[in-house]
Amino acid sequence: MAAVPTPPVTPAPVPPTPPMSEGARIINTYIAPSKTFTDLRRSAAWWAPWILISVFSLAFMYTISKQVGFEQISKNQIAHSKRAEQFDKLPADQQARQLSFSVKIFQGFAICTPLLVLFFTLISTVILWGTFKVGFSAETTFGQAYAIGMYAALPGIVGAILGIISLFAGVNPEGFDINNPVATNLAYFLDQDTTGKFVRGMASSIDLITIWSVVLLGIGFSCTSKVKRSTAIMVVVAWFLLWKLLTSGLASLG
Repeated sequence: MAAVPTPPVTPAPVPPTPPMSEGARIINTYIAPSKTFTDLRRSAAWWAPWILISVFSLAFMYTISKQVGFEQISKNQIAHSKRAEQFDKLPADQQARQLSFSVKIFQGFAICTPLLVLFFTLISTVILWGTFKVGFSAETTFGQAYAIGMYAALPGIVGAILGIISLFAGVNPEGFDINNPVATNLAYFLDQDTTGKFVRGMASSIDLITIWSVVLLGIGFSCTSKVKRSTAIMVVVAWFLLWKLLTSGLASLG
């Protein structure tokens, strides 16, 4: 008697991965970044990290204004520039006028911090997205790339919190460096009077918060495209070092 054929077993369907909430994406950026960046293929929303970064950035700038003061920051900038001697020779009223103008610039930048976050994220997105799209045929869309940049900037919140703590813990206003306000990078420990600006600029690239963000950018582009993670990180590192070379070179002229 012929055996009754066994019907094929249909494998149980794999349940779809549930979409992540904005809160979960933010948390996972710190503890499981691949989950966050993979979810960007579903939704490239970036407003949540932008709001969070903006709030902490504004809080940090407000703390600087209260604990150090923008006028003192302006004096510090002038004192360590090539125009320090020329400034000292100016009449008191002209010095006051220049300081007042500098303070207004700092105040403007502080108030516009949320817009500056949008702008600088846009610039870096155009460069990185173009590089991965043209050089590696990455599948990442521009919207996803912009969201990657915004989520990758979340470690800056840690830097802002550390900065606020250090400012309230006590800081020497005359020694405060707005470019290196927290002891997370090598430049913070270098003397401004004896170290050249180019060296200090390059030393500032050895920054724990920045390195964290650079790695996150590489992971992000890897998760939204077929580019290997190590390759994606190296591309971001190359662009970052080029940026630091250019900005450090320009800073050495001032």
